[in-house]
Amino acid sequence: MTSNSESRKEAARPTPLLTTRRTTRIATWNVQTMYQAGKTLQVAREMKTYKIQVLGISEARWTTSGRVRLSSGEEVLYSGHQEEGAPHTLGVALMLAPEAQRALIGYEAISPRIITAKFATKKKNINLNIIQCYAPTNDEPDVEKKDNYYWQLQAVLDGIKDRDITLVMGDFNAKVGGENAGYEDIMGKHGLGQMNDNGERFAEMCALNQLVI
Repeated sequence: MTSNSESRKEAARPTPLLTTRRTTRIATWNVQTMYQAGKTLQVAREMKTYKIQVLGISEARWTTSGRVRLSSGEEVLYSGHQEEGAPHTLGVALMLAPEAQRALIGYEAISPRIITAKFATKKKNINLNIIQCYAPTNDEPDVEKKDNYYWQLQAVLDGIKDRDITLVMGDFNAKVGGENAGYEDIMGKHGLGQMNDNGERFAEMCALNQLVI
């Protein structure tokens, strides 16, 4: 964990989030901004309506990183630009319902495009890792930005134990299309359109890490 992360001591084992006794709902949403009066509580209301325990948020547009408790009971873990006076752009977050808060082991704010959190499951030696992402757009002219994003994401995946459950979600700004030749193990044939550059990068990352789209 870095200085932008927090974790619980092993002695205080969190309450499991994933069990066979109840349904756990995990979702992701590009909200376009939470840097508007009332927008955060509006997102929280939608989360309650759909009975979501963990909501991954792209384009939160909050700066710095940390965690905040809402008056409605949800908690938000967020990661944005760290520089002083940085613009309110990009930004990712995880909004947690009370049951997810009790299951939280720790989180890490990686960048304005990546945040990750670890939750307890019923199996003591198996955790649930959720990685919320917001990828550069497909027409981003600076290829180095795309390279850096996927390098950071791969570094996060490399640090996760093989026995853990890993869920990578968010807005990848990608099209994987309906042709899965060479990617039969990670995707089906029901994608829309044709695979673009971001889609190819995304599929390659999934193939490398044995993730299924």
